[in-house]
Amino acid sequence: MPSGVVNKDLQHERSKCTFNLEEFTVWWVGGKEKLAEKRAMETFFRDQPEFHDTVPLAYASHKEKYEEIIRKATVIFTKTRKLLQEQGRYDARNYFETWDFLLGTGLIKEGNPFRLQFDMFIPALVGHANAEQQAKWLERALNWQILGTYAQTELGHGTFLRGLETRATFDERTDELVLHSPTLTAYKWWPGALGHTANYAVVMAQLYSKGKCFGVHPFMVQLRDEDSHLPLPGIDIGEIGDKIGYKGVNNGYLGFDNFRIPRTNMLMKNAQLLRDGTYVKPATSVLTYGTMVFVRVIICKGMAYELSKAATIAVRYSCVRRQSLINSNQPEVQVMDHLTQQDKLLPQVTKAIALKLAADYLWQLYQDTTSEMDSGKLDRLPELHAISCCLKAISTADAARGMEVCRLACGGHGYLSSANFMTFYSVATAASTYEGENTVMLLQTARFLVKSWNQALKGRKLPSTVSYLSDYCGKTSKRMPWSDSLPVIISAFQAVVANKLRLANEHIERRKTAGYTPEEATNMTGLELTTVAELHGRAFVLHSAYEMIEQACQTASVQLAAVLRQLCALTVYGEALQFAGDLLRFTAISESDVVKLQLKYEAILAALRPNAIGVVDAFDYPDYVLGSALGAYDGNVYERLFEEAMKSPLNQEPVNRTFELYLKPLMRSML
Repeated sequence: MPSGVVNKDLQHERSKCTFNLEEFTVWWVGGKEKLAEKRAMETFFRDQPEFHDTVPLAYASHKEKYEEIIRKATVIFTKTRKLLQEQGRYDARNYFETWDFLLGTGLIKEGNPFRLQFDMFIPALVGHANAEQQAKWLERALNWQILGTYAQTELGHGTFLRGLETRATFDERTDELVLHSPTLTAYKWWPGALGHTANYAVVMAQLYSKGKCFGVHPFMVQLRDEDSHLPLPGIDIGEIGDKIGYKGVNNGYLGFDNFRIPRTNMLMKNAQLLRDGTYVKPATSVLTYGTMVFVRVIICKGMAYELSKAATIAVRYSCVRRQSLINSNQPEVQVMDHLTQQDKLLPQVTKAIALKLAADYLWQLYQDTTSEMDSGKLDRLPELHAISCCLKAISTADAARGMEVCRLACGGHGYLSSANFMTFYSVATAASTYEGENTVMLLQTARFLVKSWNQALKGRKLPSTVSYLSDYCGKTSKRMPWSDSLPVIISAFQAVVANKLRLANEHIERRKTAGYTPEEATNMTGLELTTVAELHGRAFVLHSAYEMIEQACQTASVQLAAVLRQLCALTVYGEALQFAGDLLRFTAISESDVVKLQLKYEAILAALRPNAIGVVDAFDYPDYVLGSALGAYDGNVYERLFEEAMKSPLNQEPVNRTFELYLKPLMRSML
C-alpha cells in the first residue's frame, strides 16, 4: 500500500522546476486571501471522516447511492455552515461563494444533489422575482427552509424555449394560474434534484391570459408538502432513471394536471400579470434568459477546473510510468519524455489555463452587465448572451475532448474507475447538452454576429467583444499581413472571423434574393455560421488569455513570467496550427510560415517539459479532490491501484457464491 515516500521520478521532476510554485498558485487562485481560505476549507474537508467513503459508491446500488449522497451532502453543508459562522465568514446571501467551496472539493464525485438550489433556483428568484416575492421565498431558500430546482427542459423540447408546451392559464374568476401538461412531451424532464429531493421549483411555462399566449415565463411552484414531502394533488413527479454520470443529482420528471397556483406566483420582476388579466411586457425579452446566462458563465470556469484536474492526473502518471525506449542503450523512459505524449498533455494544461482566464474575463463582463441592468441599462445584455453562448459551447467541447485525451494518454489504467477520469468526463459531456445544446449555442452567437456585421456596415459602434469587425467592414478579402508574434496571430483569428462572417452574410442575402425566407436562408448557411461563431469564441479566449497573462507578467517574477508566456504561446500556436487552413485562406501566412510555426510549437513543448509537474502541482489540488490512484502527489501509482482493487466487494471473499450456484454445475455437467 502507499508508503508515504514520494516516487523518485516525481521527486526528480520537481527538482527541475524553474519557478516558484506558490507564486503561480496565488495567481491561479486569485490572491493570497483566497488561497488561504481555500486551503483552510480543504484541510477541514480532509479531516472529517463523515465526508469520505470507506467503500467507493461505484459498488452501491442506484438507490443506495442516492441515499448516501443525500446523507453526505447534508452533513457537509451543515458542518461547513457551522464552521463559517464560527469564523464570522458565513453570509447566506453570498450563496454562490459559500457553496462553491463544496462544489470544487471532490467530496461528492457523483454530483452534488443540491447544486441546482444555488446555481439556478436562487439565481432565478434573484433575477425574476420582485421585492415582495423575494421577501416571501428568497430568505427561505437561502436558509434551506425550502429546497428548489429550475424546471425548464421538457421531454419534447429543450433549447428551443418557444416550443415549450407546459401551459399556465390565468383564471380571472379565482385569480389563479392553472398549470397543465397537455401531452406526454410537455412533461418537465431532466431538472436536477426534481425527482425526490426538491419540494419547490421555478417552472418555465407558456403564459395564457384572455385567450392569448404571451410566451414563456417563470412561475414559483410548490411541488411537495413541506412536512410529509408527498407530492401535492395534481403533481406527477419522479426520477428519470440512471445516467452516464451525475449519479447523485436525482434528475426528475414533472407533469401538471390542472394544478392551481396564485397569480402572484408568477415571478414579476420583469413582466407582470395584473389582477384583471392584463399583461405588462418586460423592457426586453432577453431578461427571460438571465438565469441561463448566469449558469453558462459559471459552466465556463467549471470546465477549466475539471480539465486542469484531468491534466494533473495524466501529467503525474506520465512522469511515473516508464515505457518504451528512445535510446536502445538506456532504460525505458518516462512516458512524458515522448514528444507525442507532450503534444497530448501539455496543450490540455495550457487550454485549462486559457479557458479559466477567459471565464474570469466573462465573469467580470457578467457582473458589469448585471450592475448596469439594475440601473436600467440593458444594451450590453445581447453581447453577454452571445459571448456566453459560444464560450459555453467551446469550453464544454474542448474540456470533454481534452479529458478523453488525458484518459487515453494513461493507457489501460486510465479506464479504471479509480483513475477517476469518468467523473470529470461525465461533467463535461453533460454540460455539452444542458443549458443549451452546443450547436444551438453557436447558432445563437452567429445570429448576434450577423446583426453586428450589418450594424457595422451602417457605421454604428459595436460592443467591445465584436468591435474588431468594424475594421473589416466594406473591405475586400485582402490578406492580412502575417507574423508569428502572439498579438498578430490573435488578430489573424479575428480577420478570419470577419472574412468568414462577411461571406456567410453574403450567402444569406443571396438566398433571400433567390426567394428563400430569412429563416430558410439562415438554415442553409448554418454550417458557415457555426464555424464563424466557434472561431469568434476562440479568438475571444486567445485575446483574453493573452491580455490577462501579460497583465500578470507585469508584477510576476522573471521566472514565473517566462513560464506564463510559454503557456500562453503554446495555446496560441496550437490553435493557429489547428486552423491553419483558414489562416492560409484569409491571411498572408505561407506554407513555410506554417512549417516555422510547427517548429516553434515543438520548441515550446520542449521548453515547458521541465516545468510540467511544477505547473500541475501549482494548480494545488489535494489528493482527495483528484480522487485518482494515478494522480496522487506521491506518485505511488501501482500501490494505489492495488489498494483500490482491494476495496471491491468481490475481493472480500475468496470464493463467490456463483461458483457453487452456476460455475461448478456447468463445469461438471455432461454437455
